[in-house]
Amino acid sequence: MTSEIFDEPQEAGELIGRIPVRNLWLLLLYASDLGSFLGRFEADVEEAPDLPSLIARLLSYAVERRLRRNLSRNYIRKEDVLTRVRGRIDIMRTYSHGLLSQGLVACRFEDHTINTPRNRLVRAALDAVATRISDTNLAHRCRNLAGDLGRIGVSGVRPSREELAADQIARHDADDRLMVTLAKIVFDLVLPTEDAGDHSLTRLERDEILVRKLFEKAVGNFFAAELDASSGWRIYQGKWFYWPMEEPSAGIDAVMPNMKTDIILDRPSAGRRIVIDTKFTGIFAKTAYREAVLKSGYIYQIFAYLRTQEKDGDPLSNKAEGILLHPVIDADVDESVTIQGHRIRFMTVNLARPSTEILARLRSLPEQEPQEEVLSHGISLSSPL
Repeated sequence: MTSEIFDEPQEAGELIGRIPVRNLWLLLLYASDLGSFLGRFEADVEEAPDLPSLIARLLSYAVERRLRRNLSRNYIRKEDVLTRVRGRIDIMRTYSHGLLSQGLVACRFEDHTINTPRNRLVRAALDAVATRISDTNLAHRCRNLAGDLGRIGVSGVRPSREELAADQIARHDADDRLMVTLAKIVFDLVLPTEDAGDHSLTRLERDEILVRKLFEKAVGNFFAAELDASSGWRIYQGKWFYWPMEEPSAGIDAVMPNMKTDIILDRPSAGRRIVIDTKFTGIFAKTAYREAVLKSGYIYQIFAYLRTQEKDGDPLSNKAEGILLHPVIDADVDESVTIQGHRIRFMTVNLARPSTEILARLRSLPEQEPQEEVLSHGISLSSPL
């Protein structure tokens, strides 16, 4: 897969793949549900040479702030063999191991500790991000903070997803939210997992994966934040569509591809449904006869999303609209066509423009009402490269 965004080398200290760091931070805020921090840390954003460095700066700031106010503690369930009773006695283990004759007893108890899953995640993130950044002073700062956490009793073992899910951040722990979210970003976005094998991801490939994930998550969360219930819109992210199959053979379910949408916007009062699919590739392909044509594979995909879901009991489905949304850095495309009753738009978002223009572009997606007449822009359905 190719991308127009990463065709040219990066300029250290200014752009990541020619995308300003401030715009990556904007995407990150929406992708991580950190909209309340919009407008903050502007100095750090402007000074950071790349997104991993920015995350390391902010994570260090958040950890230092929490250390000054004391890290939060929580109760965790433990099992141990002790010389005195604590909590409940594990009778089976105590007798089967003959512990009483040794003056010991097996116990199950709740321990009020600083070594919580969230604090362990933060320490692991500090160690991990220190290996990803080129700023030696910042890397040293991250390692020192990880050491500080270790000295007060936080282990360096990264918690499992199950442990993190059980360690919910309550309202009175709001100060932990930024710190923990940034720590999760280190593993989910800044340090993408490589596939097993001999192939290693290059820095350019890592950054492309990072921005692709940011863009996909940010667009969905942007609409979830912007289009509240009072506007009449309902937002669905990652919704599965099912083929209207008839007379299926025994093994078709195992081999039939699934359909999972990125974003669906429904507004029943206006009779509108918009299916948005984000694409992190160039919007145009090149053929032997034409310099720029829309990629046919994407058109087939969005058209399948629209036509296969038509049903009598769902009035919004019969005139659902589709949008193929591509990020770019030097183009402005907004074309549309109506095919068999379904309006399809082909749009770009210029990530090199000021953040206000990016947000305005996204806001325009549901604002433009479809026209009644059938539009034609000479679209050519050529094979994608």
